[in-house]
Amino acid sequence: MLIHSRFTPQSSAQSAPQSSAVRQPLSTVNKAAYNAKMLALANLSPPRNCVPKGVLARARRGHAPGIRPHAREQRVALRKPRVARLRSCPAPLWPVHAVYPEAGALLPFDRIVAYYGNFYSTRMGILGQYPPDEVLARLKNQIAAWAAADPATPVMPAIDYIAASAQGTPGRNGKYILRMPPDQIEKALGLADRIHGLLFLDVQPGWSTVPAELPHLAPYLKLPNVELALDPEFALIPGKKPGRYRGTMSAAQINYAARFLASLVRQYHLPPKILVIHRFTQRMVSDYRGIRPLPAVEIVMDMDGFGSPSLKIAAYRAFIARQPVQFTGFKIFYRNDLIRGGRIMTPAQVLRLSPRPSFILYQ
Repeated sequence: MLIHSRFTPQSSAQSAPQSSAVRQPLSTVNKAAYNAKMLALANLSPPRNCVPKGVLARARRGHAPGIRPHAREQRVALRKPRVARLRSCPAPLWPVHAVYPEAGALLPFDRIVAYYGNFYSTRMGILGQYPPDEVLARLKNQIAAWAAADPATPVMPAIDYIAASAQGTPGRNGKYILRMPPDQIEKALGLADRIHGLLFLDVQPGWSTVPAELPHLAPYLKLPNVELALDPEFALIPGKKPGRYRGTMSAAQINYAARFLASLVRQYHLPPKILVIHRFTQRMVSDYRGIRPLPAVEIVMDMDGFGSPSLKIAAYRAFIARQPVQFTGFKIFYRNDLIRGGRIMTPAQVLRLSPRPSFILYQ
């Protein structure tokens, strides 16, 4: 199994569950390398039928290359309709000008490829459909495919485990949520350790809240290879049952989760955490402009919808690419993407997206 160079065996924090995979912080952040990688991920197409704004402004003032700005005949030429019809290119949305992450950050230098699900359910994802050895063997093959498609970007394997699952019934706490017992979370952590990778703990709040759920996961989130994912689809208000209605999550709730993770980074001297937000509609994230990435927390907006490639790409463009936060993700469904004659997108096809996703999730 792939062993990533950022991970080495060490003991974890006292009183926390033990994890053999520990990310080693780097001494400095190479901002030039960061900027170059972000530009590469943006995957920008050459501008068509437009010129950069500054170039156009200079041309209209008579400062275009090869033109002497004070020659009367040249100033007249610049007023011709052909020049007047030129338009400036709109400013690209990507790469995003967010805060630089602290030393030890994985993104944008690596790409995360994760398997999703819950051990109790065969319907919620691949983690519950196969024995652990087969899950890891399949993940290894998927990682190899991504490494071959983009050799310039190292691949970090991950397990995305639904640690708090929204339910169709209220349960004992009346919150329409079922928290996984410690032995199940530790089973997921064991899988991540076997591949020297990350564990994402996925939260579907039901009628609970982000502030109410995160303390239950703090003993695991304080480990250096455990990250967090939130699922707004299942974040509902009382009166609307999960599965019958789609939920929503505000920037305030997302920022609360980021601050919670950042406090763990500070307290336990960890490298930056990663926070993933799943969405596939406009309403699932109500005010993306208010989301604030932190130096200690990198934020990924993940396109979570299933369907044909054209439908998935349209959703990605509408709700991820056109609403930039920091990094992007893309989910692939081994079963649901095949409905109505669909097909599973290959790594090469996903890499044609602009921006290129840094987080790939298979369900």
